[in-house]
Amino acid sequence: MGHVVIDVMLKPEILDPQGQAVGGALPRLGFDQFTDVRQGKRFVLTVDGDVTDEHLTAAREAAEKLLSNPVIEDVVSVRELRADEDPDQ
Repeated sequence: MGHVVIDVMLKPEILDPQGQAVGGALPRLGFDQFTDVRQGKRFVLTVDGDVTDEHLTAAREAAEKLLSNPVIEDVVSVRELRADEDPDQ
């Protein structure tokens, strides 16, 4: 089985209240080295067999048509999950 990972993020000009809340909490918990936080979405699609270029093309199309809202979000990556990565992480 192969896996395709799709990452979707809010466009830079869109306000990110969840990211701001996390960004405000990090210094209070001792993590003061971070200057900004943006939250996003990750999708993991499973295919039978190895991931092909056709799978990646179809995944990008699905990401643009269904998995993201093109008005406020960008599809930032569509890639095959590496063998050393956990699909549930």
